[in-house]
Amino acid sequence: MREYHLENLSHDPIHGYIPFTSCEGTAQGEVAERDLIDHPWVQRLRFIHQLQTAWWVYPTAEHTRFQHVIGVMHLASRATAALYDSLREQCPDCPSRPYVESLLRIAGLLHDVGHGPFGHFFDAKFLSTYRVTHETLGARIITDRLGDLIRRIRRNPNGRLAEGETLDPEQIAWLIQRPSGKEDEASRPTWLRFLRSLLSGVYTIDNMDFVLRDAYMTGYSQRSFDLDRLLHYSFFTPSGLTIHDRGFGALLRFMTMRSELFQSVYYHRSVRGIDLSLADLFDEGKQYLFPGNPLDHLDEYLEFTEASLLVDVVRWRTAADPHQRALGERWTDLIRYRRVPWVMVCQRTLVFSEHDSETASIFSAPDYIEQKLREHLPPDARSAPLRVDIARHIHRPHTHGPAAGQNFLYDAGRGQVRELSASLLYRQLPVSHRICRVYANNGEHQAALAAALDRLIGGHSEDDVTNM
Repeated sequence: MREYHLENLSHDPIHGYIPFTSCEGTAQGEVAERDLIDHPWVQRLRFIHQLQTAWWVYPTAEHTRFQHVIGVMHLASRATAALYDSLREQCPDCPSRPYVESLLRIAGLLHDVGHGPFGHFFDAKFLSTYRVTHETLGARIITDRLGDLIRRIRRNPNGRLAEGETLDPEQIAWLIQRPSGKEDEASRPTWLRFLRSLLSGVYTIDNMDFVLRDAYMTGYSQRSFDLDRLLHYSFFTPSGLTIHDRGFGALLRFMTMRSELFQSVYYHRSVRGIDLSLADLFDEGKQYLFPGNPLDHLDEYLEFTEASLLVDVVRWRTAADPHQRALGERWTDLIRYRRVPWVMVCQRTLVFSEHDSETASIFSAPDYIEQKLREHLPPDARSAPLRVDIARHIHRPHTHGPAAGQNFLYDAGRGQVRELSASLLYRQLPVSHRICRVYANNGEHQAALAAALDRLIGGHSEDDVTNM
């Protein structure tokens, strides 16, 4: 009889039932996956929204990083089932399937453990001050705070580690961090470098979950791409993670849906307006938010979540410090009344192909655009409050840089593994696009601002124009 008491099930609207190992029946000194799921560092993710500010715009998008990491852990098992045989064929020295599966499952569960309030926004507006990211923070948490538990995990829902195998927290910490160059990978075994493509690549267990989950929870799409087909036609070759050309259409659909989510959800005009307001609040009050570099204050960081921040900043209204008190009033306007001072008045989008220079584009310098916009406005409008926001999305991920070469295409006609960019269809995808939006406190000078922006960029297509 199957030992049902050794696993628990969590029902998920995206993936159905998600199994994980139960504390019941564990051997002396052994740690179950549930022990890690129930650990305060993972439970903390219940109090950080998955969509950093878009939940203020999409009423049903209340899901958190916690639900997401459980989904990524589940996709780690699905990816292992699809890919392990080809991994072992290419890397005979790779560990047992249960080891690889557990390593990926724990990496999926913990890949966001370093996130702070408002996710990537917090990276940009707070952690960057200390040259830290949520990934480097997460790596430290994994090795220093969770390492002892990780080493004592012996099984996953599909198997037990082989005799003598022990999960290595340092390998997990390395997997969750973005590649930083060839030197970073030189000392790593090939099988581990191949696995990293499942966390840093064109399609990963991370972004496959958040595209499905965010599309569903916002109401954008109930089933946004074909996950089953994408995994079915994926395998490892000597080059790395490869997709058969029969699955190429599924990959393009995934990339298109991801791009649509960026344009329609993550970079929604109201979401970016809220981000502008948050940026002002963070710039003026970051000294009140947290005592310093979280790497030096991990105990305090454990208690620091979006939920704690949103409670604390409203209390600033009664602070003795008049500056902090004024900030508390502005935070209260946002949290209790969703009063956002910035309203989009015009928008233009530029799309960049393989040979276009983004850095030479006017859309790479928001301060310059603002300066020139004011010069082109009528005299009575030049001093009006306005903000320029540039949202950049990489449509064709990792075309250049240290993460390039994570994904490949199998051309069945030629019987060859080729770069993804060898596909004509892939080359026809844009590399990136930038959305330039102008925000003001009201629409009084909307027409003048739109005309000034058009003069700056040298004309536009009607398809590129979006006003209020």
